[in-house]
Amino acid sequence: MSDVVDQLDAVVSVMVSSDAAPTADSIRSTIDAMRAAGPFAAVTDEQAEKLARELEERIGISMGIGAVVGQRDFKPWLNDAKASGKIDPYYWNRYRKLLQSKRLPADVITGIDTVTDRILDRMGNPHDEGEWDRKGMVVGHVQSGKTANYTGLVCKAADAGYRLIVVIAGIHNNLRNQTQARIDEGFVGRDTGRLEQRETRDRPRTIGVGTFDDRRAPVSLTTTLKDFNKSTATTNTSQIASYAVPVVLVIKKNSRTLANLIDWLREHSAGRRSEMVDQPMLLIDDEADNASINIAYGKEEVSRINGQIRDLLGVFRRSCYVGYTATPFANIFIDPDSVDEVYSEDLFPRHFIIGLDAPSNYFGARKVFVDGVPDEEGERPTYLRYIDDNGDVLPVQHKISHDVSEPPSSLVDALRTFLVARAIRNLRGQQAQHASMLVNASRFTGIQMQLRNRLHEQLRVIEDALRVDGGDVEAAARNPEIVALRERFLDEYADSGHDWSDILRGLLSVAASATVVAVNSQSPASLDYDVRSENGLTVIAVGGFSLSRGLTLEGLTVSYFLRNSLMYDTLMQMGRWFGYRPGYEDLCRIWMLPDAASWYAHISDATEELQQELKRMEQANATPEQFGLAVRSHPSALMVTARNKMGSGEKHVLVGLSNNFVETTKLGASSRALSANRDARDRLLAALSAQGHGESASTKVSGGLLLSDVPVDLIDDFLRDFENERESVLTDTRPIRQYIGDRRDDELAKWDVLVSARNSAPTSEQIDIGGWSLAPITRSVGAEAFERGILAVSGKRARVASRGMEKAGVERERAQAAEAQYRSDQNLGEDDDINYPDRIYREARTRPLFILFNIAIKPDGLSEEQQTRLPSEPVVGWGISFPKSNRADQTVEYILNTTKLRELFGDEDSDEGQFSEDE
Repeated sequence: MSDVVDQLDAVVSVMVSSDAAPTADSIRSTIDAMRAAGPFAAVTDEQAEKLARELEERIGISMGIGAVVGQRDFKPWLNDAKASGKIDPYYWNRYRKLLQSKRLPADVITGIDTVTDRILDRMGNPHDEGEWDRKGMVVGHVQSGKTANYTGLVCKAADAGYRLIVVIAGIHNNLRNQTQARIDEGFVGRDTGRLEQRETRDRPRTIGVGTFDDRRAPVSLTTTLKDFNKSTATTNTSQIASYAVPVVLVIKKNSRTLANLIDWLREHSAGRRSEMVDQPMLLIDDEADNASINIAYGKEEVSRINGQIRDLLGVFRRSCYVGYTATPFANIFIDPDSVDEVYSEDLFPRHFIIGLDAPSNYFGARKVFVDGVPDEEGERPTYLRYIDDNGDVLPVQHKISHDVSEPPSSLVDALRTFLVARAIRNLRGQQAQHASMLVNASRFTGIQMQLRNRLHEQLRVIEDALRVDGGDVEAAARNPEIVALRERFLDEYADSGHDWSDILRGLLSVAASATVVAVNSQSPASLDYDVRSENGLTVIAVGGFSLSRGLTLEGLTVSYFLRNSLMYDTLMQMGRWFGYRPGYEDLCRIWMLPDAASWYAHISDATEELQQELKRMEQANATPEQFGLAVRSHPSALMVTARNKMGSGEKHVLVGLSNNFVETTKLGASSRALSANRDARDRLLAALSAQGHGESASTKVSGGLLLSDVPVDLIDDFLRDFENERESVLTDTRPIRQYIGDRRDDELAKWDVLVSARNSAPTSEQIDIGGWSLAPITRSVGAEAFERGILAVSGKRARVASRGMEKAGVERERAQAAEAQYRSDQNLGEDDDINYPDRIYREARTRPLFILFNIAIKPDGLSEEQQTRLPSEPVVGWGISFPKSNRADQTVEYILNTTKLRELFGDEDSDEGQFSEDE
């Protein structure tokens, strides 16, 4: 947009935000009224309409206020402090003005204001002179604005009286520097990097909040160029002696840095210098699930960084620890009773856990991996593209010495797609904004550098082709590189509203300005978005762990992700593509392995359930310890157990099956196991028919044939006879049968049974299965697991059950009520296209649902030789949707060998742990 349109946008945004219920008509009326005035008369009708549409989208963005689980003896203090005049909202007012200047929707700013008040109220009262320490956790979403939230909290804490604020910002320099820049902009108000360089001898350059008022600028003992340094901090002691302004440090989560800071504080805690550690201190731990967790095997052992954080808190008489994370699984596993004589209490968030709602325009896991993935076979997902050509070129598991002589063709396709998407963004007036592509395909820095070189070479080939033939339509139509670019446009963006001829004219400038940057410890270049230019950066960032934790890739449009992990937090943090994509969400594309995509879909459900659990716990007035128990007893907990490194031997995991779903996603492929399970199926179907529950008594529903009021004995007999694959940990029938046995006389006496089938299949595809005429469902399996003798369901969601199967047997009124509640919780309208998560039907169930799967294995993704070994008959699996139990606090025990557990689910060190080959 031009300057005059930007000015009009700023004016109209303020006017519209003050309207209680702005509409499309009122927005346009306001724009027209302002255009009638002199300064904005030059704005064209086309520019005005574009601005109106952007404002419609912006003001429609809302954000809930999340959920709070806290101690029952919580005593609020914030309102009294405000009423008594002890709080002057100087720093918060500056920050709010900054958010308004960035044109954040009014509802989002109000949401940040409300949530940060709720957090501050549960922190220690800085005017309480007695000794105290508080520990809490804030659970957000990956790339959803946690930094904006805790910057607001820093401002409010400073207003309330906290005079020393420490922000621990990840384990890499680039993330620390990025966080320092955000704190400079939102709290300090001055460019600390420029202060460090001493470029100005007079007044320091003001930025961000400092442009509104810089009279009470906080003292920063760190800069965008330098982490904490004892000698530098000591020279500033005269400035901070009076504590007239707050002191802030943004440090790396590094053992040496933490040790230096603790030593420096102790040196200044003796005698007349003790005033420093007498001040109330706030410690914000960004990415709190990474490196802060005590990963030592024994309960009495404390890992170094965990111990140092506890040590740092122990220096102060009054301290508050607030951990921010989007993946809190590991934090929830902290033993709340863990106390060490040296380091005192561990970092379990015993005082409060607060869940942040993401704004309605958040580009998150559900939108990408669930809602954006169609149920129908053969339909292409909206945002996802699957990698199936890496093979020997760049296998997922490769050695550090692997030679990348050429990039996979899918990576070249992703690069071309990115260039076309950038050209479209420029046509949309976004040339001043940054545009990024992510490439995360190896944890080894050497291979990252090879990929960077291969992409640089390919980029130059494209640029040369555009220079030679891009200006001639006929020549361009013959040039294979330009033809390939056009194919990417037609395949991905034909409906973008732009013609190929317009895009072709802009592609040369895009390719010429694009750069490929390796983001790791060995790269001589850094990823710096703080450039002052008329045009934003066009950058392809190649990396591994440095791109997997906290670092924001601005304007991320295309991602290429050739990684795999079963650890929830590892996968979610690698998802740098989550966030906000205003004006170009439709252009975003993500390349990844089908298995990885299916795990993300599973994780999306698990994390959404965790946020809902927080809200349920808040309504029940539960405590953080109770929430921790609820999360630890969820079946999903098994997927993060290795994160805690519990040592060797057996691990006894208590799992709650109330209000949960389990299914056999891994089945044994041996002829013995297949035959035994088919026999168990046939006995079940025969028993159903004998008791009046045969095929003729069933009802056709979505997903198969439904039977009601089936006695529990039939289900238990089948589970007794079923041969479970040992890698299908959650379907170990022993603990499940124990759970059912404890409730067989009341809650689980009668069952709904869904015999899965494709009801719409033609008669020719139906076969006789145990006397029933059924068309089996079809699923693909993973090639790697097949070589181990396992039929591991693969594909888009790595689930056997189709979406909506858990609705079977739920009374219509209860299902409709559950759907209405979900729409309300998600701020969705009646006309919105909604893929309801199955959990809402599970929560509405009054009877358990048993699903009997007959699965025809598809040959997709298997070699010709593997296809010859596929079972010729359908294989048997099962799933159970357990309703909420009146004895929900009761759990069953899974006994796992922890060596086998790591073998199945990986270990933190095996997939970019805290200190990997990447750094």
